[in-house]
Amino acid sequence: MKKIISIIAMIAVCSLASAQSPIGKDGKQLNFGVGLYSGYIPLYIGVDFGVHPDITVGPQIGFDLNLTYMTFTGRGDYHFNTILNIPRDWDFYAGLNIGFVAHLNHDHHHYPYRRDRFSGLDLGLQMGGRYYWSRGWGINLEIGGGYNLSGARFGLSKRF
Repeated sequence: MKKIISIIAMIAVCSLASAQSPIGKDGKQLNFGVGLYSGYIPLYIGVDFGVHPDITVGPQIGFDLNLTYMTFTGRGDYHFNTILNIPRDWDFYAGLNIGFVAHLNHDHHHYPYRRDRFSGLDLGLQMGGRYYWSRGWGINLEIGGGYNLSGARFGLSKRF
């Protein structure tokens, strides 16, 4: 009976070990790509730092090609791999972000009542997923946004 319990315990530990968050605690990851927000095509770059096996935090900067706006955001994500027993090649997450949006090209004459054209605090939610095709590289897709901007992002992730 002890052998059966030991085997079951080893299988459970191995299955949990294979389902850890892709970057884990103390891991780092660079994310970059393009998106679609409120009619703009932005570029973004950010870094994730693992602070817990299932939690990452990090800064992110975004801007559109016409330099109409820039975003400076801090974000935190919970990665569902451990609780959903998802393989390490995949990463599904959701989180919160807080930051500042600077609209650099105001056109108050055409849009005098549009609040989304003003600079200020930005709070938001995001959810997304990644597929890692190799040990270090993955592709990501994210949806969400905040008070000023909403939409989707598509890009690459590099684990370190």
